[in-house]
Amino acid sequence: MKFPKEIRTFCPYCKKHTLHKVEIVKKRPRRTLAHGQRRFLRKMKGYGSFPKENPKKREKATKKVNLKLTCHECKKAHSIKGWRVKKFELVEKER
Repeated sequence: MKFPKEIRTFCPYCKKHTLHKVEIVKKRPRRTLAHGQRRFLRKMKGYGSFPKENPKKREKATKKVNLKLTCHECKKAHSIKGWRVKKFELVEKER
């Protein structure tokens, strides 16, 4: 999917529609050392599928693309959840 590098959309900070710069949010590493993840791994160790279902299922074929929009007027950024696509690229808008 080709998407423009700049779009005109609503800015929640300016409270109006302005031009925004679009960036793809980079993937971050999993939080394996987070306390909740350590608790979950401890629960999953040893006793079948109780008390939680075992998460070793097939993954989805595509991930949703996260986009970061930066307002040209106030320079503040907000993010939106994109679409499920195999290929996503940002292109210059043709006039």
